[in-house]
Amino acid sequence: MAGRIQKPAAVCALSLLCCALWGSAFPCIKLGYAWLDIEGTGSQILFAGYRFFLSGIFTFVIGCAVERKFLTMKRSSVWHIFRQGLLQTTVQYVCFYIGLAYATGAKSSIINASQGFVAIIASHFMLKSEKMTWKKTVGCILGLAGVVAVNLSPGTWGSGFSMKGEGMILICTIVYGISMVLLKMISDEESPMTITAYQTLMGGALLILIGVVMGGHVGGFTAKSAALLIYMALLSTAAFSIWTILMKYNPVGKVAVFTFTIPIFGVALSGLLLGEQVLEVKNLIALVLVSAGIIIVNRKE
Repeated sequence: MAGRIQKPAAVCALSLLCCALWGSAFPCIKLGYAWLDIEGTGSQILFAGYRFFLSGIFTFVIGCAVERKFLTMKRSSVWHIFRQGLLQTTVQYVCFYIGLAYATGAKSSIINASQGFVAIIASHFMLKSEKMTWKKTVGCILGLAGVVAVNLSPGTWGSGFSMKGEGMILICTIVYGISMVLLKMISDEESPMTITAYQTLMGGALLILIGVVMGGHVGGFTAKSAALLIYMALLSTAAFSIWTILMKYNPVGKVAVFTFTIPIFGVALSGLLLGEQVLEVKNLIALVLVSAGIIIVNRKE
């Protein structure tokens, strides 16, 4: 399996699939807020908790079926997987939802999309086998420029910097970028399905607890809104499982750079699902810049 998952075509296709799934979450979250009358940060965090805890259940069941055994963790792996769930799921989404309430969507998207850059820089210091190169630097700059381009529109930038707004989004981005490297570091301890199942269950449970403590409420489920929640849980199951496998067998930089495509997919899928305008020059420019960055990082010497 290692040989197949390391081929450039496979890395590209699977990474883009993960990013497309994560990009589809943006319009789905908006639909979920509308269909379930979700208002306030507590309710948003509780909604995220339901999504990820359900995703953890799905991953666990699928993992047991695929591996033909009950998924269990080694005692030595418990803290590492708990830490992964705390950073990759709980802290990331708590900071993101709080920050989003005080910062513009454009700023949040750009800061959050730099997680790939953070992961590449973190891997330089945390992994002896992965050092920063000019290719990675140029690729990340082009990718970030693409994210800036897709968010160019009058009046969306706001002004200033606040710890409750942009500061929380920045913390979210740094934490998730570092969690990508930590995921690489623990990928040999357990199977990808085991890591994904338990980290998502733990992270989702903590989100539910935080949402309840903050007075959050999610109710009024219908067949339509329940189907949406199930889809969001399944997309997280698929994306996190595939991403964990990619991180296990490939350098962090070659995979992390693809995260710059998430806002691109988010904009495109928002246009399809929400009827938003996407056929604009800025979106084409963004696609070209992000694509160029990915090609540069992944090209052979």
